[in-house]
Amino acid sequence: MHLDKLPAAVDPGRTAETNYSARESWRMLGIMAEFVEATERLAPIRPAVSIFGSARTPPDHAYYTLTEDIARKLSDAGFSVISGGGPGIMEAANKGAYFGKSPSVGLNIQLPHEQSANAYQDISQTFQHFFARKVMFVKFAAAYVVMPGGYGTLDELTEALTLVQTGKIQRIPIILVGSSFWGGLAEWVGTRLVKEGMVSAEDVELMRVLDKPEEVVDAIFNHYEKRGFMPSPAEREIQFNL
Repeated sequence: MHLDKLPAAVDPGRTAETNYSARESWRMLGIMAEFVEATERLAPIRPAVSIFGSARTPPDHAYYTLTEDIARKLSDAGFSVISGGGPGIMEAANKGAYFGKSPSVGLNIQLPHEQSANAYQDISQTFQHFFARKVMFVKFAAAYVVMPGGYGTLDELTEALTLVQTGKIQRIPIILVGSSFWGGLAEWVGTRLVKEGMVSAEDVELMRVLDKPEEVVDAIFNHYEKRGFMPSPAEREIQFNL
């Protein structure tokens, strides 16, 4: 007798498959719950700026100090500051905002070996799923400030560039801080990618490389000087399809 002829009660794979399907269904509900809870908690924080950078940057590093300074200036200027909620650059961003005038927001992620929440968060939201967390970084951000970092930072940078390039979100300032760190990447995008036809010359202008905290704040204000910080009704509709 073949396995496909066995009754369900003695089919060795039936119970495991049923359990897996049930777990998948509950997982979908958990993802939905993450989106609903995060959206409700973060709705009041606009306008906000998301800051990214390495989790491995120690507090005595110049990048940490620079990030803290930028976050404090943004907070005092009226922006909530969103970070990943962990150590390194994330902590510096939250710390600067925490001692400023506007909320410090941490979007924490549960990881097996990394990521413990820092102590400088007015609003702390924890996610199990990276993609739900990444949507929240974009959904409430009036600008991206990208400090020196590794793969995770590059992931956030390229996703933001892609979303703006493809029109899935409104045009927002995407600012890379540190010409000595990011200059090579910016040059490569402006030469190699354009030369090879991988991006257009206009796409290069989607990001800017700056060095000073005051330049970062001014660039964001200059971008929104005429249009205002809140998305238009049409832009809100586009964001529903993120």
